[in-house]
Amino acid sequence: MHRYRSHTCGELRASDVGTDVRLSGWLHNRRDLGGILFIDLRDHHGITQLVARPGTPAYEALDKQTKESVLRVDGKVVSRGAENVNTDLPTGEIEVEVSEVEVLGAAGPLPFTINTDDGVNEERRLEYRFLDLRRERMHRNIMLRTAVIAAIRRKMVALGFNEMATPILTATSPEGARDFVVPSRLNPGRFYALPQAPQQFKQLLMVSGFDRYFQIAPCFRDEDARADRSPGEFYQLDVEMSFVEQEDVFQPIEKLMTELFEEFGGGRHVTSPFPRIPFREAMLKYGSDKPDLRARLELVDLTDVFADSGFKAFAGKHVRALPVPAVQDQPRKFFDSMGEFAVEHGAKGLAWIRVGEDMALSGPIAKFLTEDDVKTLVDRLGLKPGHAVFFGAGDFDEVSKIMGAVRVEAAKRAGHFEENVFRFCWIVDFPMYEKDEETGKIDFSHNPFSMPQGGMKDLEEKDPLDILAWQYDIVCNGVELSSGAIRNHEPEIMIKAFEIAGYDRDTVEQEFAGMLRAFRFGAPPHGGIAPGVDRIVMLLADEPNIRETIAFPLNGNAQDLMMGAPTELDEARLRELNIALRKPVSDK
Repeated sequence: MHRYRSHTCGELRASDVGTDVRLSGWLHNRRDLGGILFIDLRDHHGITQLVARPGTPAYEALDKQTKESVLRVDGKVVSRGAENVNTDLPTGEIEVEVSEVEVLGAAGPLPFTINTDDGVNEERRLEYRFLDLRRERMHRNIMLRTAVIAAIRRKMVALGFNEMATPILTATSPEGARDFVVPSRLNPGRFYALPQAPQQFKQLLMVSGFDRYFQIAPCFRDEDARADRSPGEFYQLDVEMSFVEQEDVFQPIEKLMTELFEEFGGGRHVTSPFPRIPFREAMLKYGSDKPDLRARLELVDLTDVFADSGFKAFAGKHVRALPVPAVQDQPRKFFDSMGEFAVEHGAKGLAWIRVGEDMALSGPIAKFLTEDDVKTLVDRLGLKPGHAVFFGAGDFDEVSKIMGAVRVEAAKRAGHFEENVFRFCWIVDFPMYEKDEETGKIDFSHNPFSMPQGGMKDLEEKDPLDILAWQYDIVCNGVELSSGAIRNHEPEIMIKAFEIAGYDRDTVEQEFAGMLRAFRFGAPPHGGIAPGVDRIVMLLADEPNIRETIAFPLNGNAQDLMMGAPTELDEARLRELNIALRKPVSDK
């Protein structure tokens, strides 16, 4: 018999009754019932119940073992009997009557329980991540991640893509976040950067003549954590294609996502095909460029209606309305609580009206609306008895953010939200540039390597803020999975695009020398995208925080509490790297 096991802890069935077996695993739980000791032994594959009877060596050995100790046991498979079957376990029809025990690894006092989700704080869980990963939910999430990545590889190859690796030590690049830098010992005073994305390299692969590339790529960005963004390191499905237009990129990615979410989504429906929604339309209708389409409500722009209105609270402001059908049975508390929700998201309040059976309007602002206002609202919003309307007013971005959140929350509370479904969409026609409100400076709004939709003509003739780019996002259930673009592969168009954003020709030639040099030797039209693997798994696992789907994530302060990173270097190491430290000035 094998030194450690003849079977796994998830393998034995009723057909194995009478078999002598050897199992190894962790002591998951123990119960002493009427002097008989029951032990749940757990390994990667599942749980098997052990039984030890008083007066036996096995009983004496198991009785003194602590939870999470690693044991090797020998014994005979016996039937539990119909009345004792555990239908929640694949091994629930049998148990193993133990004859011999060997302790392979004793466990000390535990910082938290493993066999229950006891609400221990995240910092503690990350400090003892190796224990946290033993929990059923976390183990399931990591195995889901493994299966998803394996499936992505299979499906991408089937779609005609080739997996290729790109460098980890590279040069800095203006990707929109801070680089992690690595000092070069052999080149004193010079630094590598860890890639924020393989952007330039995957484009260079297209210039090199490779047609369809993909990679499960590690990316590194020195940025703050969010629920859907892990600080430091993340992984993306990096994709690039030659001789393509926008729709050519959409087709394989849409097929991949549909199949992936159908396979691993636990029966949740995937809506297909994915609608294409222009950026401006998304902001007007949904208040967000990553709309949650499970909410079956849309915002309506009423700025023109109230432009010259006597209702001074709305006059001269951007006004967005949210009509909500079938709220006739909602109490006043529903409206008040929605107002509180809006305030929590930055609003000063939330105006509303309700439509009665006789089409008469009630609510805090009803008395301020003229007959013409009411008629216009009824026509534009399609109001009927039982409708309610929430209003937001202010500048465009502020109202979009607030009313976008109100749209989703009102849909959930009023029964207009679709559960158990994955609703994808493409957001297209992004503006090429945006203006920094503080400095007034024109900058790229998305990927700086994107092709402007009108090419050089638009760059030379249009207001920069009116130029659209061949840029797109793929969104699922309000989560942005990826940005992508048709690339700017023509050197003079690229230089002009960067000049508008404040980069002179010499700077562009220096910063992107490798790419520009390559483009001047014949570059094909190409484009790509890079869906976030972590976010895909987060959605499939139905987890609200991305760290729940990563084996060893950093905490919100970009620290590894388990390994103690980042660490300090001693003086000898700093000297070897030609680095002198300048400590930050502490606040006084």
